[in-house]
Amino acid sequence: QVQLVESGGGLVQAGGSLRLSCSVSGSKFSINVMGWYRQAPGKQRELVASISSDGTTNYADSGKGRFTVSRDNAKNTVFLQMNSLKPEDTAVYYCKAEAKYSSGIYYNYWGQGTQVTVSS
Repeated sequence: QVQLVESGGGLVQAGGSLRLSCSVSGSKFSINVMGWYRQAPGKQRELVASISSDGTTNYADSGKGRFTVSRDNAKNTVFLQMNSLKPEDTAVYYCKAEAKYSSGIYYNYWGQGTQVTVSS
């Protein structure tokens, strides 16, 4: 059974920082791309940042220069360092992991979400 456990969300003032973590547990697969998405009330879920197993990163324009995604492959853990937070960053943040099985099948797993609230 695959589980994604997220942590690090909370309430912060504008200009502050938060660091999100997401650990993937399970066996019989390798993790390809890991990423962070967010969903604000009344809006669609959107990509925040992603990182592949070789360290290649991708950022949404909204987070460039403020957010940094990183991962620890040995621990199947992905991090999102968020600096200079703005009220518009308020959302539920979800971790996603793309698992690759030996059969060649890929499957996406999602975390339960962690609330990030930025006050003005």
